[in-house]
Amino acid sequence: MTAGTRPRADTRDAIVAAAADLLGAAGTDAVTTRAVADAAGVQAPAIYRLFGDKDGLLEAVVEHELAAHVAAKARAVRDADGSGVDPVEDLRAGWRSQVEFGLAHPAVFALLSDPVRAPRSAAARAGRAVLAERVHRVARAGRLRVAEEHAAELVHAAGTGLVMSLLAAPPGERDGGLVDTMLDAVLAVVLVGAPADGETGVVPAATLLRARADDLDELTSAERSLLVEWLDRVVAGRR
Repeated sequence: MTAGTRPRADTRDAIVAAAADLLGAAGTDAVTTRAVADAAGVQAPAIYRLFGDKDGLLEAVVEHELAAHVAAKARAVRDADGSGVDPVEDLRAGWRSQVEFGLAHPAVFALLSDPVRAPRSAAARAGRAVLAERVHRVARAGRLRVAEEHAAELVHAAGTGLVMSLLAAPPGERDGGLVDTMLDAVLAVVLVGAPADGETGVVPAATLLRARADDLDELTSAERSLLVEWLDRVVAGRR
């Protein structure tokens, strides 16, 4: 099958794959229309027709490279849900996976770190949703001391900064110990200690909130009293 008779979807896939290879090998400067067309076996007008310009092609490459990674992360979260996997350890596994992806795909990571480009990426949004689900599982286990959205933002920001810092150093000079040290620092801020109620974490969460009830100035005195009564009932009912 020649380039002229190749189905449109196949042509698009061939162009994206060729651009991804060039991007991974030599960065964005290597992704020229001529180089991609030659590598994909197509004429240059096909690239403009399908992607508009180089920026559109790069966005398609980012989606291509990130989509498989995000899909694997989503499967891991589904597999962990209800399997007895410690949600904090699952969050750690997701963190390491994301750092490894960034280090293995520096050009893609650089494009995703662009504050203008990132919000347009469907795959990036899907990745953030996977992170949010991981954090939600930690919250349901009674391990979170901050709002879920805040915890997810901290993890995401720390991970992005870590990968950028590591990529700035030559591969042989990177401190691999920073991967776990950075996450430990974030978790120290967002987590409470391991709950005594290993199945649900409800009792530690209720006990913590009961102890802080007097600090809830947003509630009236009557509302705080009612909250304390409810929490006492929850704790008593699970002894």
